[in-house]
Amino acid sequence: VLQNLSQTPVLRELLKEAKMPGTTVKIESPELSMEPQLIKLDQPGPLTLAMYQFLTEMQETKKGVVTPKELFAQVCKKAIRFKGYQQQDSHELLRYLLDGMRTEE
Repeated sequence: VLQNLSQTPVLRELLKEAKMPGTTVKIESPELSMEPQLIKLDQPGPLTLAMYQFLTEMQETKKGVVTPKELFAQVCKKAIRFKGYQQQDSHELLRYLLDGMRTEE
């Protein structure tokens, strides 16, 4: 899931913008024929910042192995079910991760 998200340029750019509070982001979707949306971003929460930090590290690292320790800790704070290192479905992680970031908006 995290490898797929790291290869989503729109998400990476939006998180880069979200790091700076008070920024207005213009989201356009030519394939959906929608009017461009202007969104004013507030201070990002800890989960959003951990996601930004993790994706940045994945893109820029030369060491080959990246550990999502801080991101995992933030996910566990939002979704207790992930504590304890039991096996979980990847779609559940994706849902809790994105929902958690959305609630921090």
